[in-house]
Amino acid sequence: MLGWIIYNGNLKSDKIYELVEWLQNTAKDYDIEMIPVKNSDILFYFDNESVPQLKHMSETTLPDFVISWDKDIPLARHFELMNIKVYNHAEGIHACDNKVLMTKFLAGHGISVPKTVIAPMVFSNCQITEFTIYDQIIEMLGFPMIIKEAYGSFGAQVYMVNDRLELLETVKSIGNKPHLFQEYIKSSHGKDIRLNVVGDKVITSMMRVSESDFRANITNGGKAKAYTPTPEEEALAIKCSQLLNLDFSGVDLLFGDKGPVLCEINGNPHFKSIYECTGIDVSKDIIEYIIRDMS
Repeated sequence: MLGWIIYNGNLKSDKIYELVEWLQNTAKDYDIEMIPVKNSDILFYFDNESVPQLKHMSETTLPDFVISWDKDIPLARHFELMNIKVYNHAEGIHACDNKVLMTKFLAGHGISVPKTVIAPMVFSNCQITEFTIYDQIIEMLGFPMIIKEAYGSFGAQVYMVNDRLELLETVKSIGNKPHLFQEYIKSSHGKDIRLNVVGDKVITSMMRVSESDFRANITNGGKAKAYTPTPEEEALAIKCSQLLNLDFSGVDLLFGDKGPVLCEINGNPHFKSIYECTGIDVSKDIIEYIIRDMS
């Protein structure tokens, strides 16, 4: 089989390309040719008969499948229109990329999430001038409060606010970008669980702990240690991944007072940290899953 690994050509990140090469090398161990492809090297279009077409700047043979290690949703959808299997599929990428959509969808299917309020939409050419609703949000959620922008990775664009002034300053700085407000889960301050799911199985998991930040992300200084999830935590992670029809995912759970609570789910989870923590190489499970799925 021939596969392409799509990554963003304009995102100059050694961290991303390291994972792309990692998947490429793992695929080679299974006699699969995987070609790293920048999304910026692809023209995708419709011809005069409305047939979806694709042109790569140098590759002439189309892949049997694609691993989308990017968030270029229109490109992923175009591959699907051409009947080329994409891992993860476009709608799954779309849902995971937007924390507002992800939270609404999963909460709507009975997944336990922190108490959440979706921010009112603001047009790009408008300034926020109506503030009454924020007093209602304060009454509902109290302080400290968590504010999350819809788009962001590695714990960035996630803020803790401690009073009304901080809340309004944060809202003004976010502006017209979609965001949400969530209750602060005190029992999970500075700690969470990352579970890597492939298919319908939790492959490995780790606990992340930060002594200096309410966020446990390793990028923000958190430390990881191997963790054995409870059956309830495993079941929740698998259900979240299945509801979004994901082939593989990284599910982050918080320690709620009454059991695990979903923090977020990642459609292209970074697996280097969890490998360094547990010694388990999730890329092998991803490639083996693709082989089974394509056969």
